[in-house]
Amino acid sequence: MSEAERPKVGVGVVIHDGAGNIIMGERAGSHGAGTFQCPGGHLEYGESFAETAVRETLEETGLEIGNVKFLVATNDVFGEGKHYVTIFVTAEIIGENKVAVAMEPHKCAKWEWIPWSQMWTWAGEQSKAEKAGTDVKKQMFLPLVNLWREYPELENALLGR
Repeated sequence: MSEAERPKVGVGVVIHDGAGNIIMGERAGSHGAGTFQCPGGHLEYGESFAETAVRETLEETGLEIGNVKFLVATNDVFGEGKHYVTIFVTAEIIGENKVAVAMEPHKCAKWEWIPWSQMWTWAGEQSKAEKAGTDVKKQMFLPLVNLWREYPELENALLGR
């Protein structure tokens, strides 16, 4: 196996507001373009999952986060010939700024608060549509669809947080 074929590690940050909403945006200019995602990115050498989450969130949204906690991991093999292990963490905004800004508009044009339950519904619809060979209106980034497939018990994960 060549180094290019080795799976990479990504960290997906589920930033929640304590009321069941998370920050999401539409990917642009990278694999999965046109799909909805949470902030996140590549784990760098020597970083912890929390350090990656804090760095990537600040770079992408301008938000300062804390209370970063490991959630789960998914194994994501993309149709574009990419393979990632995605480490999902949860986090809360700790900075004074509570509004996510598209700091890298070439990667994501805007961020918005979406109910976790809505994301969960979209991920489930996409999984079922892929199985049936049909299309859906809202495309989710593969790790979120795999989250729905592999961890059904997380449907109500953000209730009461």
